[in-house]
Amino acid sequence: MKHKLEHILKDITSLDPELKGGKTEELVRRLLQYKPHAAMDKRFKNRLRARLIEQKPSVLRNVTVNETGAGFFTWFKAQRLRLAAAASVFSLLLIAAIVFLPLMTTFQQNNMIVTDRGLVIKENKPETAATVPEPGRADEQAKDEKEKKDTGVSPIQRQPSSASPQTETVNTGKPEKTDKAVLLPETRSTAKTTDTNKPRELKLAEKKTETKEAEELLEQTNKPYDELKAPKGAPGAEGAVPLAQKSDQPLAGILGDTDVTAKDKTERSKIIPFDTEEYDRIYENDFLTALQNPLSTFSIDVDTASYANVRRYLNKGMLPPPDAVRIEELVNYFSYDYPEPRGENPFSFTTETAACPWNPDHKLLFIGIRGASLNLGSAPPSNLVFLLDVSGSMDEPDKLPLLKQAIGLLVDNLRPQDRVSIVVYAGAAGLVLPPTGIAQKQKIVTALNRLSAGGSTAGGRGIELAYKTAEENFMPQGNNRIILATDGDFNVGVSSDAGLVRLIEENRNRGIFLTVLGFGSGNYKDSKMEKLADTGNGNYAYIDSLMEAKKVLVSEMSGTLYTIAKDVKVQAEFNPARVKAYRLLGYENRLLQSRDFADDSRDAGELGAGHTLTVFYEIIPEHEPVPAEQLKYQSTTVDKNAYTSPELMTLRFRYKKPLEDTSRLIEVAVNDDNVSYEKASVNFRFAAAVAEWGLLLKNSRYKAEAGYAQVLALAGNALGTDPEGRRAEFIRLVKIAQQLSSTK
Repeated sequence: MKHKLEHILKDITSLDPELKGGKTEELVRRLLQYKPHAAMDKRFKNRLRARLIEQKPSVLRNVTVNETGAGFFTWFKAQRLRLAAAASVFSLLLIAAIVFLPLMTTFQQNNMIVTDRGLVIKENKPETAATVPEPGRADEQAKDEKEKKDTGVSPIQRQPSSASPQTETVNTGKPEKTDKAVLLPETRSTAKTTDTNKPRELKLAEKKTETKEAEELLEQTNKPYDELKAPKGAPGAEGAVPLAQKSDQPLAGILGDTDVTAKDKTERSKIIPFDTEEYDRIYENDFLTALQNPLSTFSIDVDTASYANVRRYLNKGMLPPPDAVRIEELVNYFSYDYPEPRGENPFSFTTETAACPWNPDHKLLFIGIRGASLNLGSAPPSNLVFLLDVSGSMDEPDKLPLLKQAIGLLVDNLRPQDRVSIVVYAGAAGLVLPPTGIAQKQKIVTALNRLSAGGSTAGGRGIELAYKTAEENFMPQGNNRIILATDGDFNVGVSSDAGLVRLIEENRNRGIFLTVLGFGSGNYKDSKMEKLADTGNGNYAYIDSLMEAKKVLVSEMSGTLYTIAKDVKVQAEFNPARVKAYRLLGYENRLLQSRDFADDSRDAGELGAGHTLTVFYEIIPEHEPVPAEQLKYQSTTVDKNAYTSPELMTLRFRYKKPLEDTSRLIEVAVNDDNVSYEKASVNFRFAAAVAEWGLLLKNSRYKAEAGYAQVLALAGNALGTDPEGRRAEFIRLVKIAQQLSSTK
């Protein structure tokens, strides 16, 4: 060590002759800052410090200070850029706080708060009540102030929240709300006060209470359809107030609490949800003259999503948007007692005509189709790919948690020969469960339970991976199907309606069918999902509750999963001698050109095992006047045999078997039954009631004399056998819609 120290001292004194024989402190400082010293090992440095301290203790203090000071300036010089950046960030944050703090204050002063349900805005109603002090109130206040000064606690702070303030209220019809929050000392004023003079804490407490009440009110309406027994006093229950009578009672009264108390009439917060739901514009079918437009051609549609979605709106106390109402899906939500098919054709036909309930001068032509039932025990094995949306938008109780429960119900009812795969997508797509037999059910359930929501929505990538997985595990003689479960809010990659439809068109000819299950609200993309199902040779349902999941995936599993006929098209040729004009109810987005009927390359709808399909035509008899365009260069003549024929029309059906590419043709003639709708079948009357309800919900220009009272009467006398209570639930929904319409 002595040799090293002498060597270092020699180097320093040679560089700086002034230090030779100079001050020890300066020598030590230079020694410790000498650059070659940085290469010295740590042990030598420590020993050197110890030797210096041992020789001259006063050096320790000076060395420590000098070294620390030199180290600080060295560190500051090295870190000056980072410190400048940090100072810039701090300055920006300070400027942002100065700018946005007044805005936040204004936001709170305008009585706006944000909840998990959206933006809550408190109604600003003019004050109609003012508080005045009681006689002797000033003395009491002085006493309270003295007690507070002596004890440090205000007497009002010790009062329970239920204690009412010692004030007298001028009764002007507005209920007091002081029992909703603990009163603060500032509210005990001897001056006349209004709502604008209340302290901010009290206002926030009141808003929180009111928001909770509004949420509870909405929750009262959100009941699954199996809860069909109305509470005492509810519409339809014994002793209920007739819904036909107009009432200013709140929605809680509609659904059961008909006693309107003062509390029910208090001021409530308005809850405005963040609504980005999308529905395609529907242009209702017009009346067409049979002479100039004898053919009506369309694709079948067995989707039921619209009914469940309408139910969701009504259960939340809102009328649905008109474009969310598709009449054919309302009618086809219910099963009808049509006969089983016989012979080689996979479906049967039922036709009936009667007077139109909402327009007595017109007739209603009723067409019922039933697909052949399937014994699941002998059904072919299934290769199912669950394509599940786990993006951030699915992080709601009525989305991913309900989705996992619904898929779990389906898994519980699959057979050992069936196998499933799970593909998920968020910001990217991935295979979380390779093809797995139902014998390993616990493995499937575990994979489902581990799913959680987060990220963006790359739905296009998920669809590509799902089709690839289904094709790699394709069963030539089996049921190959993708089940897509989502809210439809795609926002990454291929996300436009046209792009996704094109993507599915490229994959649908592989013998793989598509079922679409919709979940959630607020950002629900109905238009997108309907297009995907229609394009993908599949069906579309909306799941608003676990009971609906049971209906779609368990009770109607054969119809949902097994297709018995694909590309099913319907064409009606009307007899102009008996039909002046006609109008197809619903199926607006399923219309086809006449030439498409015989074109086997034209895609159409699928019919599942056991599914029932119902179609209505509203007909204007030939003796009724109908405006028609007069042609200049041609005239259309009617065959003379048409005048003697009892036929109103001829129905033609084309379909393909699931594994075939050539269509088959069926023809059925329909005669005029000429009966009143009261004498029509139960199937006719109930389906007509549902169709009339759809006209009212859409506020159709063709509703004529339609009314809720008639809907209730027509459906109430045609409930038939209703083992699962779905028709009874329909009555309940009609009553809710009637009340909402009357108070609109």
